[in-house]
Amino acid sequence: MREKQVQGTLPVPAAFMNAQNAIVGLRGKDLLSTVRNLALQGLRHPVHSARHMLAFGGQVSRVLLGDTLHQPNPQDSRFADPSWTFNPFYRRGLQVYLAWQKQLAAWIEESDLNDDDRARARFVLAQLSDALAPTNSLLNPVAIKELFNTGGLSLVNGLRHMVDDLLHNDGMPSQVSKQAFEVGRNLATTPGAVVFRNEMLELIQYKPMSEKQYLRPLLIVPPQINKYYIFDLSPDKSFVQYALKNGLQVFVVSWRNPDARHREWGLSTYVQALEEALDVCRAITGSKEVNLMGACAGGLTIAALQGHLQARRQLRKVSSASYLVSLLDSQVDSPAMLFADEQTLEAAKRRSYQQGVLDGKDMAKVFAWMRPNDLVWNYFVNNYLLGRQPPAFDILYWNNDNTRLPAALHGDLLDFFKHNPLTRSGGLEICGTPIDLQKVNVDSFSVAGINDHITPWDAVYRSALLLGGDSRFVLSNSGHIQSILNPPGNPKANYFENGKLSSDPRAWYYDAKHIEGSWWAQWLGWIQERSGEQRETLTALGNQDYPAMEAAPGTYVHVR
Repeated sequence: MREKQVQGTLPVPAAFMNAQNAIVGLRGKDLLSTVRNLALQGLRHPVHSARHMLAFGGQVSRVLLGDTLHQPNPQDSRFADPSWTFNPFYRRGLQVYLAWQKQLAAWIEESDLNDDDRARARFVLAQLSDALAPTNSLLNPVAIKELFNTGGLSLVNGLRHMVDDLLHNDGMPSQVSKQAFEVGRNLATTPGAVVFRNEMLELIQYKPMSEKQYLRPLLIVPPQINKYYIFDLSPDKSFVQYALKNGLQVFVVSWRNPDARHREWGLSTYVQALEEALDVCRAITGSKEVNLMGACAGGLTIAALQGHLQARRQLRKVSSASYLVSLLDSQVDSPAMLFADEQTLEAAKRRSYQQGVLDGKDMAKVFAWMRPNDLVWNYFVNNYLLGRQPPAFDILYWNNDNTRLPAALHGDLLDFFKHNPLTRSGGLEICGTPIDLQKVNVDSFSVAGINDHITPWDAVYRSALLLGGDSRFVLSNSGHIQSILNPPGNPKANYFENGKLSSDPRAWYYDAKHIEGSWWAQWLGWIQERSGEQRETLTALGNQDYPAMEAAPGTYVHVR
């Protein structure tokens, strides 16, 4: 069995990126006060600044004489080319850059700034440091080699890619080749049909793939900020097909991509629409109960629905609930919140109400600038300096297939992150009913990702503790998306599990067992126990009241 990262220590995701960042938003002018504070700090404490400048100058002198003072992070692939180690010019350039980074960090840590201002300063200066990395210039040795190897064609292609992104991608480097994929052709190809449609969603029922099927269906609820087909990418990664082949009846919600006309759609509106879909599943299958599965914000939605049903004494409609990388406890440390005071949050609400929606491209930009080396500069180098096409990767295509958030739901999510209402009884009202998750006595299965930057795993763990019923928690080895798309047969798949949920995620992790393989198999056994009896497979989709309409993937998924 493989050892944990460090025995007894809590794995911590990389700083700066989580779900709050994209929901709150972060504009350039929000950073100006921090830049001003840093400038004033330098002016007020000239001796402090001079001391670090002299220290930096001394290190530069040693570097120019040939000393190697610093080593780059071995996990930082930017400096993997041998030139950064063996070429005297590049080695010295890298050493000066690393020395500058370290002196900037030391200047902040040894300043008299308070903790919040220090955290803001780290974020701003990290952005500056990443942008000025020597790998982001045409002097990058990999770019120079490519220039010679292609006879200058890489430079021409790079300029062409840059112009195309300026015109069609809001000036951001493209992360994926969009021509390589098409929904319904080589993505989301599992046979099925739309069996119900309302203003907010289409309900897709899939054709069975087993000789027998369980009575209680599975209803999958994706996040409103992404399209549903993350559950049905290529056949080898399709969670939908895995469930179908193992005897489950599968329905999936495909949310409509809202526009300004739908600005009043809030969380309660989504819960009402989901309740309709739940009742349609029951009507088509003849089952009194349905198994729910929600991912990310979809998990929040199914939790709100169950709380609403419990308040109305109708929770018997739900057999079980699975939560994938879902936050119900929204207490997450976020640098975005350091820049967001009450006035900023209200301004964010006003902006989205004026526009009617929060555009998915705006959220994607915030995510990208929270991890600029991975999500901006990596593609800047590949697309522009090397002149190469961005990769043809199905997960990245899905991730860039942006949707919008209606203004009311954006406001509800801002309040959710601000007030953390589900941690207390009656803290959240849905459709006029107070929600108390401790009274939702439905068995639950929660999955988190150990490297998840968007919904940090310890917050997902605390979310599982809020639920009534028997709760099971699994910690997958991957990040936000790869935690979900972790099929059996994936050689990298492994997870942690500990049947005893303590109040402290550190204690749980310390005693957890490390298991090789995919959590899908564990979940399958768990869900089959809660799916009722098996019967002969019914091949027809829909019924007389809800006949099959358009073939999957439906029409809402194509709305841009």
